[in-house]
Amino acid sequence: MIRFMAIVLCVLYGALSHAQDTSKAYKNEVAGSYNFWFYRPSDEVEAEKLSKKGVPEGYPEEHRPLLIFLHGASLCGHDLQKVKRYGPIEALKRGRIIDCYILAPQNPGGSWQPSKVMKLVEWAEQHFNVDSNRIYCIGMSLGGYGTMDFCATYPDRVAAGMALCGGATVKDVTGLARMPMWIVHGTADRAVPVSASDKVVEAVRKTGDDSRLIYTRMPGIDHGRPARIFYLPQTYDWLFSHSLEDEGRPVNRDFEITPQILQSAYQDIGKYPEYDD
Repeated sequence: MIRFMAIVLCVLYGALSHAQDTSKAYKNEVAGSYNFWFYRPSDEVEAEKLSKKGVPEGYPEEHRPLLIFLHGASLCGHDLQKVKRYGPIEALKRGRIIDCYILAPQNPGGSWQPSKVMKLVEWAEQHFNVDSNRIYCIGMSLGGYGTMDFCATYPDRVAAGMALCGGATVKDVTGLARMPMWIVHGTADRAVPVSASDKVVEAVRKTGDDSRLIYTRMPGIDHGRPARIFYLPQTYDWLFSHSLEDEGRPVNRDFEITPQILQSAYQDIGKYPEYDD
């Protein structure tokens, strides 16, 4: 009976797992890397609490995807609260269901460093039930640069990436040809010109294999509008549809994001936070 009640409680907690912000701030946790937020679905957090209270085992350990969120320049600094101003953790608070771990580091300034981000990934793998075949990266503006840099550096570690209105600072981006990558950029972007993404796409195409690349070049869209992508369900459905175990690692082309979808998205989840990066 006790075992049964433990399972029932965990199921109930699971139903509420995305209604709570169970992210935790970590400062100076990983040497030579960034401070960060780490989100765990609350069903896992509550199951852990029950276990510590001596409730018999009965809730299976579940390996979950890991989603890395790299923010833009406006959230740089040393105030971790800023990192929650937009992005996946904010989307959770607004009701979007994202069943995964979320790693949201804060860049104190300058370009994102892929090796520092990887140190956080390795930390997460050591401390939680991360499915190492399902690690994803998404970022915007400076974070879009960081996403392409990180994915180009570690294409065999990232199952899929999505870069919004960014570019690349690493010299060799050909690694992006080896993994599913979705690049989105508006032609009316005055903060980061669309040519920054064009350059990356051209480099991938020069490898002779751009079969895993999706490039959504949005006519008339400015720098801020793509931030709505963080709040769309298809964003996470697309990312999570990929795995390192997929034979040949094909890209999923069954999803689309258009200017019309971004406009109508307000009706789905309400007004989004202002994005001023």
